[in-house]
Amino acid sequence: MKFIIHRNKKEIGGSSVELQTGNSRVFIDFGSPLVTNSGKAINAILIPHSHLGYYGFLEHVNQDIPIYMSKGAKELINVTNIFVTKKSNKANVLLIKHMRPFQIGDFKITPYLVDHTAFDALAFLVEAEGKKIFYSGDFRGHSRKSLLFEKILKDPPKDIDTLFMEGSIIERKDCVYRDEKAVQSRIEKILRENENITFLFTSPQNVDRLVSAYKACLRTDSIFVIDIYAAFALDMIRKASKNIPRFIWKNIKIKFIKYQADLLADAGYTNLLYAYSKQKIDMFDINRKKKKILMLGRDDSVFTGILKDIDGLSGAKLIYSMREGRLGEKFKGYCKQRGIEIESVHTSEHATAEDLKAFAKALNPKKLVPIH
Repeated sequence: MKFIIHRNKKEIGGSSVELQTGNSRVFIDFGSPLVTNSGKAINAILIPHSHLGYYGFLEHVNQDIPIYMSKGAKELINVTNIFVTKKSNKANVLLIKHMRPFQIGDFKITPYLVDHTAFDALAFLVEAEGKKIFYSGDFRGHSRKSLLFEKILKDPPKDIDTLFMEGSIIERKDCVYRDEKAVQSRIEKILRENENITFLFTSPQNVDRLVSAYKACLRTDSIFVIDIYAAFALDMIRKASKNIPRFIWKNIKIKFIKYQADLLADAGYTNLLYAYSKQKIDMFDINRKKKKILMLGRDDSVFTGILKDIDGLSGAKLIYSMREGRLGEKFKGYCKQRGIEIESVHTSEHATAEDLKAFAKALNPKKLVPIH
């Protein structure tokens, strides 16, 4: 068995790793164009999770090639296609599950569910020609699914020849709070103390963070105001897990944004829009109840437009819950001018250096290849 790293051994971004035997050829991740082409047919592509950098070039793949991924990854890719890339998904997707081995040509592949910001993320054990490769994908050990990390440390796959292990966090700091529990606790404290509206900047697809925010709202009897994008993402993820909050649950309201409604209608989900309208909150109620509101947003013209319709923003709080560096300086200046205080409340999307060491020690591979 041979492997080729087409991209991502020394850089953060789109990934593409190729595995070959004498008769079979499989790719894990397809987030960048291929640097070379061996001429052999591709038997399959494995997608560990739904972040765009790891599947973004699937649109260039022949539709006869099977794409293997989890149910949650498929649903979130569909959400991204509607609200972000605005592309249709015509890939030949086959769903796979945790610890359910399957065969692709010479390769025996076993998926492992891992803790990551991308919901339903997978790692892969690949066996062929007497060798074993473990591909970690992106993972961490400090979120709501940390039991998955602990389980693999206690019962790791044996006799690994090569471990491809993520290493995004090794040379940069991306952690304000140690774990998701601490994030929830801080959001809750802010909601208890703040005397004005509170905003939350996080990805609508970061399920752990949305759950933390929702639980903080329940504990403080606050209203969690999400947008159509987030409501739809949560709805789609519920196809893979029924424990995910839904728009009809207590203390959740939806702020309608026209372009999001148009995108969802164009994608054929008009009936859902009618359902969402029953939980709709308008600017009058947002102003009237603003001391009890946690409102999801992002650095864009839609959000600044909403701010113009809110009376008296001095003392408002913005919880910035994303990787540092994504918030524009112009927007920071705008918030300062309007009297909005920004506080970073975030925990790393990736494994800490200590967790990476523990993971590598547990799997004890003959060769360790850091990627991602």
